[in-house]
Amino acid sequence: MKLLKDFEGRTIRLTLERLEHIREHPEMRGLSGRIKETLAHPLKVVQSLSDSEVRLYYRFYFATVVGNKYLCVVVKVREDDAFVLTAYLTDTLKKGAVLWPKRL
Repeated sequence: MKLLKDFEGRTIRLTLERLEHIREHPEMRGLSGRIKETLAHPLKVVQSLSDSEVRLYYRFYFATVVGNKYLCVVVKVREDDAFVLTAYLTDTLKKGAVLWPKRL
């Protein structure tokens, strides 16, 4: 299990089981370092519309194996725990309450 930190200093668990699940998708192989980077330095963080405990961390990457894409890292955040559910490459950002960057 890896312990990662997000941009707010929150500790987020990435279990071997979840990492293996993510790596089942060929385009995600070799991107585990990008997961850490996306959590620490996201472009945008959105609260899921379907689950208020889920946050989607996005960061844009050029020249992935499937072209220019956003990496989305999906994290379940509870009061006493936070852990990665999955991660994937996408063209679009999901709708939801924007948690970062904060709007004034």
